[in-house]
Amino acid sequence: MRTPRPLSRGAAALLAVVLAACGPGSRAEGAGDDGVGDPYFPKAGNGGYDVTHYDLALAYDPADRRLTGTATVDARATEDLTALNLDLQGLDVDAVSVDGAGARFGRDGQELTVRPRRALDRDARFQVVVRYSGRPETVTDPDGSEEGWLRTADGALALGQPVGSMAWFPGNHHPSDKASYTLSVTVPEGLRAVSNGEPAGEERKDGRTTYRWHTAEPMASYLATVAIGRYDVHRGETAGGLPLFTAVDPRQRAASRAAVRLLPDVVEWAERRFGPYPFSSAGAVVERPGDAGYALETQNRPVFAGAPDTALLVHEIAHQWYGDSVTPRTWRDMWLNEGFATYAQWLYEEDHGGDSAQRTFDRLYAGSYFPDAGTNAALWSFPPADPPDAAHISATPVYWRGAMVLHMVRRTAGDEAFGRLLRGWAAEHRHGNADTDDFTAYVERTVPGKDFSRVWEEWLYGEGRPDGS
Repeated sequence: MRTPRPLSRGAAALLAVVLAACGPGSRAEGAGDDGVGDPYFPKAGNGGYDVTHYDLALAYDPADRRLTGTATVDARATEDLTALNLDLQGLDVDAVSVDGAGARFGRDGQELTVRPRRALDRDARFQVVVRYSGRPETVTDPDGSEEGWLRTADGALALGQPVGSMAWFPGNHHPSDKASYTLSVTVPEGLRAVSNGEPAGEERKDGRTTYRWHTAEPMASYLATVAIGRYDVHRGETAGGLPLFTAVDPRQRAASRAAVRLLPDVVEWAERRFGPYPFSSAGAVVERPGDAGYALETQNRPVFAGAPDTALLVHEIAHQWYGDSVTPRTWRDMWLNEGFATYAQWLYEEDHGGDSAQRTFDRLYAGSYFPDAGTNAALWSFPPADPPDAAHISATPVYWRGAMVLHMVRRTAGDEAFGRLLRGWAAEHRHGNADTDDFTAYVERTVPGKDFSRVWEEWLYGEGRPDGS
């Protein structure tokens, strides 16, 4: 592919004026929207096209913290386009091309606006190549947690929920646009780069090693990860032959031994409860506790900040069905991720001789589940399907009251019908997107003759604690 010529200073200045005239939130004729209008992150994602595949070629050296990347984005236009946007925060863009021809580009906050030499017709397949470099940023979420590109003790860790992936590659960074991925990462010899999907080879040259990964199943960009550092690698498989790939920081070796041994059993239990595992392999990345402040369900290889206990392992594995395969249409639907994964913990405990899901539900309702009164009270601070703002999409009601909604569905439907619901919901929207309305309609269609109106009105959308459990 021909390397596109960079803009002259005069042309770049002129383009900046043109883009500034369009302004954030406005839209020039034939330009794709600079956001999909998510209720909590309106600038996340972009309109006018659908990404089908990302090919990311990265190089990173922890010594100077500099990332160099070439992102090749294959997409289909969903409308006639004279310009389109990609989300990219920080980093310097060196050159952009569209279908092999150099393209003009401009920056405005997280928006990288690309203007192809020729307009793109609706339904046209096209390819954007972005060459970029710099020190990637850590993104602070509205709730104060950190994501994006995190510096670790011996490398780096990329985490993307909800919008952090724009800190390390340009893309359509909203969960409603899923794509397959090919990724290569070049690092100094002695370090390893781990990502989603399956290993696709490695090559050593001139004191550096390139690791390649491929994710064939559709993946939302917030679920993409890169972990760079020193790891003990464990390869195995479940009894059913599903490959397992786990990377553990050497300092977490002893603490993680039980979780690594338990992983295949948890996956097999989840398959019995939720249906066939939705991806080509499973696994985990275990970092040091200080490298990240939380675990994340990165697709087919969740990341843990320190060795996980059984409940956390179950939670993140359940997300592979609920969140990763069935992905929320907007961030308002977060409870469809967290409520299901939390309820999976209750089911696992119930199936393994612990408290029943009803017992857990009763303790939550009575305000005696959490050790502090504030968290027990916070459970009723807002309905799980309608967080008040972006700072609360991962708050207590989304997880725990979301799980209580599912328990009320179970009580209304009956255990046998509820078991079918769990598997059927995961199957119906496998590798797709769904929202809360899709779920309530699915429940009512699948269990006819039962009245779920109170569940939706009081537990899913109602304010405060419902009367009577």
